Amino acid sequence: MIEQSFYDNINVLECIEREGIKIEILQYKNMRGLRDSRLAETLYNIEKVGMSLKQVKITLQNSSITTEPGALYFHKGNICAECQIGGVGGLAKKLIKNSLTEEAAFNPTYSGTGEIFLEPSFGHFILMELDNDPIIVDKGIFYCCESGVSVEVSSQKNLSSGLFGGEGWFQTKLSGKGLCALAIPVPLSEVLKYELNNERLQVDGNFVFLRSSSIKFTVERSAKKLVGNLASGEGTLHTYEGTGKVWMAPTQSVYKTLGQNYSPSGENIGE
Repeated sequence: MIEQSFYDNINVLECIEREGIKIEILQYKNMRGLRDSRLAETLYNIEKVGMSLKQVKITLQNSSITTEPGALYFHKGNICAECQIGGVGGLAKKLIKNSLTEEAAFNPTYSGTGEIFLEPSFGHFILMELDNDPIIVDKGIFYCCESGVSVEVSSQKNLSSGLFGGEGWFQTKLSGKGLCALAIPVPLSEVLKYELNNERLQVDGNFVFLRSSSIKFTVERSAKKLVGNLASGEGTLHTYEGTGKVWMAPTQSVYKTLGQNYSPSGENIGE
């Protein structure tokens, strides 16, 4: 069967499900469709360093899913799409959310029974289930969620985090109960997950991308006095306090630096 030959070329990296819905992260084992030798060389190098094409698949059984606009690739079955505005008040709230968090104002919802495939990507995804334990994520992290999960605006609680936190005054808050998929900045194997128990975590950089809403976030000087700052060579530290989860991507800044210094000609920028 043609359908079976497709799935023979697929690995399921992760799967999460509950009644009425299943979300999977698919990975293509091989890509052999290129007809240009130069592009084939590029693809060979991509595969050699461990990159792979991935795709999120959602199976619905009389249920619904909300996605980022433009994420849909195709769907099969008895599925209908809608974009709920919620009247004048709902429209205003969505426009405010868009302006504050830079997340899309209108997220399409797909309901019914069938299969939904989202856009293939060389990026990285993670699946999780919320159980009335709200989380706060960086901009662009949200990818899709079950209808029981609400996508809202979360404001920074203090002046330091708003001015120096690197994410501005507002982030995205996911709350409620249900499954969701997040587009994370690094592979899952490079994500460090902490469960704080009335503890403090301080990091030098903006690479924490998810935290429980119960975690207090501030930005503090690394030393109490200016002399201490000069001696330590550090400026400020992102500080997370309380009880809950904190997820970070320690290698994120390394990839960013490599991307800034990369030149297609093979020469390092700045040399």
